[in-house]
Amino acid sequence: MYKFLIRPLLFLLDPEKVHHLSFTLIKLTSKIGFAAVFRSLYQVNDKRLERELFGIKFKNPVGLAAGFDKDARLYNELSNFGFGFIEIGTVTPKPQSGNPKKRLFRLKADKAIINRMGFNNLGVFEAVENLKKKHNVIIGGNIGKNKITPNHLATKDYLICFEALFDYVDYFVVNVSSPNTPGLRELQDKEPLTALLTDLKRENNRKAQKMAVSEKPILLKIAPDLTNDQLLDIIEIVKETGISGIIATNTTIARDNLMSDSVLAEEKGGLSGKPLANKSTEVIRFLSEKSNKAFPIIGVGGIHSAEDALEKLDAGADLIQLWTGFVYEGPALVKRINKAILNQS
Repeated sequence: MYKFLIRPLLFLLDPEKVHHLSFTLIKLTSKIGFAAVFRSLYQVNDKRLERELFGIKFKNPVGLAAGFDKDARLYNELSNFGFGFIEIGTVTPKPQSGNPKKRLFRLKADKAIINRMGFNNLGVFEAVENLKKKHNVIIGGNIGKNKITPNHLATKDYLICFEALFDYVDYFVVNVSSPNTPGLRELQDKEPLTALLTDLKRENNRKAQKMAVSEKPILLKIAPDLTNDQLLDIIEIVKETGISGIIATNTTIARDNLMSDSVLAEEKGGLSGKPLANKSTEVIRFLSEKSNKAFPIIGVGGIHSAEDALEKLDAGADLIQLWTGFVYEGPALVKRINKAILNQS
């Protein structure tokens, strides 16, 4: 129904307007009694799907990636579609409007999306207010820096977000890999990245001791465009800083072998969807093999089918996330993936 009726209608409209419209429709239909219907249609409840990583028990290994519910406004409703975890953000200390519109583009021939949103969000403290609602789904908090913050002061922004969200999320994701904030990817270099993660780990330990609670897992989200040498650096950084794992990968700046109109395909921003599938899978495989599976990996990028998901898991991912695949394939994709995982167990 989604692919043959709902998606064609939604794809007639501007992608960013559709995103806001979808939020309204999901919230409205959930309020008028469809939440139970969504759960019956899309959730797969089976103990064999459970995964325990960095001290957290996930109901199933299929999550929703950051960027969909930036301000933590819809996580309860989205969990009805069968996700085992929801990642909110990327949030920044201060609200920011992001890059000028138009900044979101569908490449339908490639089952892809280009975005140059630029961390548009209402600020971390708005997300905190939204996260105070009762919820029964694992929540990840994806944190970044404001565009106006220079890189040498970036750590302060990440610490502000970390401090604000500590009581309200189950794990953290450090986003230094978006291509849409000028200079942000420079923080992936070994020296600044090690310093940033070390400071976050130190604050994590301080807060945990002060509050007599466990430290929150910290993961690093990396770009798919890193060289093998840079990926080896990432492995060393994980070991040195003691963070909990990696999310591989963010969007790509590459534009290889696209079938869409050349003008559209050359829009600036990060490319997600099917063209990213192989590249992100190879990054997962490289990290898993070269580290001897020393840390958990959440695989994301180009998952549009159960087969795509199984490829990520076979390559070394412990959990997976959807975003563009969710947009193109609809919520039934979550169920198909969980069913396929069960069939392999």
